[in-house]
Amino acid sequence: MIAAAKPSRSGAAARIIFIVMSLLVFAALLALGTWQVKRLQWKEALIASIAARTAAPASTIADMEQRLAGTGDVDYWPVRVSGVFEHANEQHFFATHKGLTGYYVYTPLRLADGRALFVNRGIVPFDQKEAAVRLDGQLAGTVTVTGLARNRLDRKPSWVVPDNDPGKNIYYWKDLTAMARSSGYDIQTEIVPLFVDADDTPNPGGLPVGGVTIIELPNNHLQYAITWYGLAAALAGVFGFWYLRQHTSAGKGEDA
Repeated sequence: MIAAAKPSRSGAAARIIFIVMSLLVFAALLALGTWQVKRLQWKEALIASIAARTAAPASTIADMEQRLAGTGDVDYWPVRVSGVFEHANEQHFFATHKGLTGYYVYTPLRLADGRALFVNRGIVPFDQKEAAVRLDGQLAGTVTVTGLARNRLDRKPSWVVPDNDPGKNIYYWKDLTAMARSSGYDIQTEIVPLFVDADDTPNPGGLPVGGVTIIELPNNHLQYAITWYGLAAALAGVFGFWYLRQHTSAGKGEDA
């Protein structure tokens, strides 16, 4: 009888490394799939919340401030407010909307109580950033704005977002404190602590173009979860095939 050759130490070590790496990758793929499932649940709840909020009747700024004091969240609640735009203090937020890249125009609206509320009136192209070239849209006198309340941000949302440049009147994230300071307002006493995105009611001259709030959020988490779980299943299949071949080969060696 011919004795079966004993596996080399290097071959055994390679098999152990392969098994360990396969298990680690398998666990990572399962974790990624589970994370996407959780993200799917979160996104579906967010979409449902936005749909419910935007369908509600418009409230007053006082209602929004009461809600803000209670929950700290006024995002997407409809609001209607009246006041006088202070166009000389408008601030410009770098943005892209429906293929148009330019600036959202945030204009302070002076309320009857003396405070100012920054209203995102909509987007203007790069070459019409300055108010002097779109005078038709600079509404005078008391106006009524209907739109959606938006939360303020207290810090930059991510390190990848550029720093704001108030000196050039260009913002990359909604820093209400900086906008107020650049406009000469006292953030503590003169500013309503939230934003309002105006609806798509046309402005004279066509600019700014309102209704820029993104309420239809992408939701691809189910596809991502299926992808990660599918890769985990494929890896399990490859590992199972390899394991069976190893044992089949070992069995044949013992019979030789």
